Amino acid sequence: MFEQRIQQQFIDSADLKYQWAQSLARPAAEAAQALLACVTGGGKVLACGNGASGALAQYLAALMIGGVERPRPELPALALGTDAATLTAVARRGEWADAFAAQVRALGSSGDALLILSSNGNAVNLVRAAQAAHEREMSVIALTGRGGGELGRLLRETDVHVCVPHERTSRIHEAHQLVLHCLCDCLDQQLLGEEESSA
Repeated sequence: MFEQRIQQQFIDSADLKYQWAQSLARPAAEAAQALLACVTGGGKVLACGNGASGALAQYLAALMIGGVERPRPELPALALGTDAATLTAVARRGEWADAFAAQVRALGSSGDALLILSSNGNAVNLVRAAQAAHEREMSVIALTGRGGGELGRLLRETDVHVCVPHERTSRIHEAHQLVLHCLCDCLDQQLLGEEESSA
Protein backbone atom coordinates (compact mmCIF):
# COMPACT_ATOMS: atom_id res chain seq x y z
CA MET A 1 0.00 0.00 0.00
CA PHE A 2 2.78 2.44 0.89
CA GLU A 3 5.46 1.21 -1.49
CA GLN A 4 4.80 3.70 -4.29
CA ARG A 5 4.55 6.61 -1.84
CA ILE A 6 7.85 5.61 -0.22
CA GLN A 7 9.57 5.30 -3.61
CA GLN A 8 8.37 8.81 -4.46
CA GLN A 9 9.86 10.14 -1.21
CA PHE A 10 13.25 8.72 -2.18
CA ILE A 11 12.98 10.15 -5.69
CA ASP A 12 11.90 13.60 -4.48
CA SER A 13 14.69 13.75 -1.92
CA ALA A 14 17.33 12.68 -4.44
CA ASP A 15 16.07 15.15 -7.06
CA LEU A 16 16.19 18.06 -4.61
CA LYS A 17 19.69 17.21 -3.39
CA TYR A 18 20.87 17.05 -7.00
CA GLN A 19 19.34 20.49 -7.64
CA TRP A 20 20.95 21.97 -4.50
CA ALA A 21 24.43 20.52 -5.05
CA GLN A 22 25.72 23.59 -6.87
CA SER A 23 24.03 26.30 -4.79
CA LEU A 24 24.90 24.79 -1.40
CA ALA A 25 28.46 23.68 -2.23
CA ARG A 26 30.05 27.11 -1.74
CA PRO A 27 28.44 27.98 1.61
CA ALA A 28 29.05 24.43 2.85
CA ALA A 29 32.73 24.75 1.84
CA GLU A 30 32.89 28.06 3.73
CA ALA A 31 31.36 26.32 6.76
CA ALA A 32 33.95 23.54 6.53
CA GLN A 33 36.72 26.13 6.36
CA ALA A 34 35.32 27.90 9.44
CA LEU A 35 35.20 24.63 11.37
CA LEU A 36 38.73 23.75 10.28
CA ALA A 37 40.04 27.16 11.39
CA CYS A 38 38.27 26.69 14.71
CA VAL A 39 39.61 23.24 15.57
CA THR A 40 43.13 23.79 14.23
CA GLY A 41 43.29 27.09 16.14
CA GLY A 42 42.56 25.38 19.44
CA GLY A 43 38.86 26.22 19.53
CA LYS A 44 35.82 24.06 20.08
CA VAL A 45 32.52 23.70 18.28
CA LEU A 46 29.25 24.24 20.13
CA ALA A 47 26.13 23.09 18.29
CA CYS A 48 22.44 23.63 18.98
CA GLY A 49 18.98 23.30 17.52
CA ASN A 50 15.41 22.53 18.55
CA GLY A 51 13.63 19.21 18.09
CA ALA A 52 14.99 17.25 15.14
CA SER A 53 17.55 20.00 14.57
CA GLY A 54 18.71 19.43 18.15
CA ALA A 55 19.16 15.76 17.33
CA LEU A 56 21.28 16.78 14.33
CA ALA A 57 23.38 18.99 16.63
CA GLN A 58 24.04 15.93 18.79
CA TYR A 59 24.83 13.95 15.66
CA LEU A 60 27.44 16.51 14.60
CA ALA A 61 29.10 16.36 18.03
CA ALA A 62 29.16 12.56 17.80
CA LEU A 63 30.77 12.67 14.34
CA MET A 64 33.39 15.18 15.40
CA ILE A 65 34.35 13.30 18.54
CA GLY A 66 33.86 9.73 17.34
CA GLY A 67 34.84 10.14 13.71
CA VAL A 68 32.99 9.25 10.55
CA GLU A 69 34.64 6.63 8.35
CA ARG A 70 38.34 6.91 9.17
CA PRO A 71 40.08 6.85 12.55
CA ARG A 72 41.34 10.25 13.63
CA PRO A 73 41.95 12.17 16.84
CA GLU A 74 38.84 13.48 18.55
CA LEU A 75 37.75 16.99 17.64
CA PRO A 76 36.30 19.21 20.40
CA ALA A 77 32.54 19.52 19.99
CA LEU A 78 29.57 19.79 22.33
CA ALA A 79 25.84 19.74 21.62
CA LEU A 80 24.06 22.28 23.80
CA GLY A 81 20.73 21.52 25.40
CA THR A 82 21.40 17.86 26.14
CA ASP A 83 21.76 18.36 29.89
CA ALA A 84 18.30 18.57 31.47
CA ALA A 85 19.62 19.89 34.77
CA THR A 86 21.37 22.82 33.08
CA LEU A 87 18.35 23.62 30.92
CA THR A 88 15.96 23.60 33.84
CA ALA A 89 18.35 25.66 35.97
CA VAL A 90 18.27 28.40 33.33
CA ALA A 91 14.51 28.03 32.91
CA ARG A 92 14.04 28.33 36.67
CA ARG A 93 15.54 31.80 36.42
CA GLY A 94 12.52 32.65 34.28
CA GLU A 95 14.07 32.83 30.84
CA TRP A 96 13.64 29.61 28.89
CA ALA A 97 14.44 31.38 25.63
CA ASP A 98 17.91 32.14 27.03
CA ALA A 99 18.81 28.48 27.65
CA PHE A 100 21.23 28.09 24.72
CA ALA A 101 22.60 31.63 25.08
CA ALA A 102 23.43 30.97 28.74
CA GLN A 103 25.43 27.91 27.75
CA VAL A 104 27.22 29.84 24.99
CA ARG A 105 28.17 32.58 27.47
CA ALA A 106 29.35 29.99 30.00
CA LEU A 107 31.28 27.73 27.61
CA GLY A 108 32.14 29.80 24.55
CA SER A 109 35.32 31.77 23.92
CA SER A 110 36.87 33.78 21.13
CA GLY A 111 38.05 31.33 18.49
CA ASP A 112 35.22 28.90 19.12
CA ALA A 113 32.41 28.30 16.63
CA LEU A 114 28.66 28.00 17.20
CA LEU A 115 26.85 25.83 14.67
CA ILE A 116 23.09 26.41 14.73
CA LEU A 117 20.58 24.18 12.95
CA SER A 118 17.09 25.53 12.31
CA SER A 119 14.54 24.74 9.63
CA ASN A 120 13.23 28.33 9.61
CA GLY A 121 15.67 30.49 11.59
CA ASN A 122 13.00 32.14 13.73
CA ALA A 123 13.29 30.40 17.11
CA VAL A 124 14.06 33.01 19.76
CA ASN A 125 16.38 30.71 21.73
CA LEU A 126 18.55 30.15 18.63
CA VAL A 127 18.64 33.84 17.74
CA ARG A 128 19.75 34.62 21.29
CA ALA A 129 22.41 31.91 21.09
CA ALA A 130 23.83 33.59 17.96
CA GLN A 131 23.82 36.96 19.72
CA ALA A 132 25.66 35.44 22.68
CA ALA A 133 28.23 33.92 20.30
CA HIS A 134 28.81 37.33 18.74
CA GLU A 135 29.32 38.79 22.23
CA ARG A 136 31.99 36.11 22.81
CA GLU A 137 33.62 36.85 19.42
CA MET A 138 32.78 33.38 18.15
CA SER A 139 32.05 32.59 14.54
CA VAL A 140 28.50 31.44 13.78
CA ILE A 141 27.61 28.82 11.21
CA ALA A 142 23.87 28.64 10.55
CA LEU A 143 22.19 25.79 8.69
CA THR A 144 18.68 26.95 7.93
CA GLY A 145 15.84 26.71 5.43
CA ARG A 146 12.88 28.85 4.36
CA GLY A 147 15.05 31.90 3.68
CA GLY A 148 16.85 31.82 7.03
CA GLY A 149 14.41 33.94 9.02
CA GLU A 150 15.59 36.20 11.83
CA LEU A 151 18.74 34.15 12.31
CA GLY A 152 19.77 34.71 8.71
CA ARG A 153 19.27 38.47 9.07
CA LEU A 154 21.36 38.52 12.26
CA LEU A 155 24.46 36.92 10.74
CA ARG A 156 27.58 38.97 10.15
CA GLU A 157 29.87 38.95 7.11
CA THR A 158 32.32 36.76 9.03
CA ASP A 159 29.60 34.17 9.73
CA VAL A 160 28.49 31.41 7.35
CA HIS A 161 24.92 30.77 6.24
CA VAL A 162 23.96 27.50 4.56
CA CYS A 163 20.30 28.04 3.66
CA VAL A 164 18.38 25.19 2.05
CA PRO A 165 15.99 26.74 -0.49
CA HIS A 166 12.90 24.79 0.49
CA GLU A 167 9.80 25.07 2.69
CA ARG A 168 9.31 21.46 3.74
CA THR A 169 10.88 20.66 7.11
CA SER A 170 11.72 17.03 6.38
CA ARG A 171 13.60 17.96 3.19
CA ILE A 172 15.50 20.70 5.04
CA HIS A 173 16.55 18.22 7.74
CA GLU A 174 17.68 15.73 5.09
CA ALA A 175 19.81 18.39 3.44
CA HIS A 176 21.23 19.50 6.80
CA GLN A 177 22.30 15.95 7.59
CA LEU A 178 24.05 15.68 4.23
CA VAL A 179 25.80 19.01 4.84
CA LEU A 180 27.02 17.73 8.23
CA HIS A 181 28.47 14.68 6.48
CA CYS A 182 30.17 16.96 3.97
CA LEU A 183 31.62 19.13 6.74
CA CYS A 184 33.09 16.14 8.53
CA ASP A 185 34.43 14.70 5.27
CA CYS A 186 36.18 18.00 4.52
CA LEU A 187 37.68 18.07 8.02
CA ASP A 188 38.92 14.50 7.63
CA GLN A 189 40.39 15.24 4.21
CA GLN A 190 42.27 18.27 5.52
CA LEU A 191 43.45 16.64 8.74
CA LEU A 192 44.22 13.16 7.40
CA GLY A 193 44.88 13.69 3.70
CA GLU A 194 43.18 11.99 0.80
CA GLU A 195 41.89 8.50 1.50
CA GLU A 196 43.81 5.80 -0.32
CA SER A 197 41.81 3.89 -2.91
CA SER A 198 41.02 0.30 -1.96
CA ALA A 199 41.13 -0.76 -5.65
